[in-house]
Amino acid sequence: MAYEKLSAQVEQLTNPQRSDAFFKQFRDAVREGKIEAADLPERFELPKEYRRRGADETYTRTVKDMVVDVTPAYKKWFDGVNEELSQNTRRVAAPKASLESVESGDVDFAAMVEETRRKMQASFAKGQSLGNARKTAAKPAAKRTTKK
Repeated sequence: MAYEKLSAQVEQLTNPQRSDAFFKQFRDAVREGKIEAADLPERFELPKEYRRRGADETYTRTVKDMVVDVTPAYKKWFDGVNEELSQNTRRVAAPKASLESVESGDVDFAAMVEETRRKMQASFAKGQSLGNARKTAAKPAAKRTTKK
């Protein structure tokens, strides 16, 4: 059996800025019994650099080091997590609805039509229910206007 430190494994990550996410997933996997690892008394710095809002300075976090049993199952787990973390996680905004985007096919016209119909129907139904509520609430009890 080969043993290796967690700090050495973190150095092998493709994207060091995701080392904090890797550390979290690693701890979860150890807790759930997916991989075998044990705590060591020493600590190490994660390669990720953090920035405080409104300040230019950066800082790093230190975490407890662990010793890992490097088995084929662990290597498979590490490769999967490393690939998952190295992928680009930026979200791409949906294209704006315009004539050009509809013509180019970036926006689904049929979906836009359905969404417009749904909004118009909801607005119409809301107006109808408000009008009906006022109609029934506006009728006070009949009062006599003449004297007996």
